[in-house]
Amino acid sequence: MFERFKEDIKSVFHRDPAARNTFEILTNYPGLHAIWFHRLSHKLWGNNWFWLARTVSTFSRWLTGIEIHPGAKLGRRFFIDHGMGVVIGETAEIGDDVTLYHGVTLGGTSWSAGKRHPTLEDNVVVGAGAKVLGPITMHKGVKVGSNSVVVRDVPEGATVIGIPGRVVVQQKKPKSPSNGHREKIAEKYGFDAYAVVTDNPDPIAHAIGVMVDHVHLMDTKMEEMCKEINRMGGKVCDQALPNLELNDFSDQEMVKDIEKARDAFDPQI
Repeated sequence: MFERFKEDIKSVFHRDPAARNTFEILTNYPGLHAIWFHRLSHKLWGNNWFWLARTVSTFSRWLTGIEIHPGAKLGRRFFIDHGMGVVIGETAEIGDDVTLYHGVTLGGTSWSAGKRHPTLEDNVVVGAGAKVLGPITMHKGVKVGSNSVVVRDVPEGATVIGIPGRVVVQQKKPKSPSNGHREKIAEKYGFDAYAVVTDNPDPIAHAIGVMVDHVHLMDTKMEEMCKEINRMGGKVCDQALPNLELNDFSDQEMVKDIEKARDAFDPQI
C-alpha cells in the first residue's frame, strides 16, 4: 500500500512542475486525495458494501470537488491535475499513466445497464473541460484537446479536438500494398500522409485522397507518354513539374485548430 502511495506522489512530480515537495503534494493536491478515497470506496464496492462505498465517494466529492463512482476502475500512476468538476462514471476504465485536467467528464450516453462509459488506455491525456462519452475507447497515447466532445473511438497516438471530436494528428502507419502508392504520391507533392490515408474517417480527407489517386494515375500515364514520344525523336516533358506545398492548399482555420491542439496539453495552466 505504501509503495502505491509513493508511486502516486512520484507521478505528481513527473507531471506537475508546480509541485515543490512531498508535504505540499500530500496536503494540497485534491486529485490525489480523490484517487486515494476511490481506492477505499472501490474495495467496498467490490465487497458489495454499496451504500458505504457511495457514502465514501460522496464525502470525497464534497472534500475534493471530484466525483469518481466506486465502480470505476483506475490504473497505476493516474493523475488528476487541479481536479475541480471531474466526473468519472461507474463503468469507466482507466489505464496506467493517464492524466485528466479539471472539468473532464467520462460519462455515459445510455440509461441501459452494462458498459456505458469510456475506456482510456495507457498514457492518455484529456484536456480541461473535455467530455468523453459512451462505451468508446481512447487507445494508447491519445490526447484529447480542451473542451472537446468525443463520442467515437480514437486510434492509438492520435490527437482529437472539437465538437464533435475529430482527429487532427495521427501517428503514421506502415505502408500497405493498398495505400502505399497514395502515401508515396502524397509525400512527393508535399502532403502529410496522415491527411490522405485510405482509412481516414474525415470525408474531406477522403476526398483529397481520391484526388491524390487521380493525380497519381495521370502522372504515371504522362510519364509513359513522354517516354514514348522522346523515344520516337520528340522533345517533350523536359521541364520539371512545379513544387506543390501543403500550405498552398491548407484551410487556415484547420491550421489554427492544429496549433491549438499542440498547446492544449501544456501542464503549466
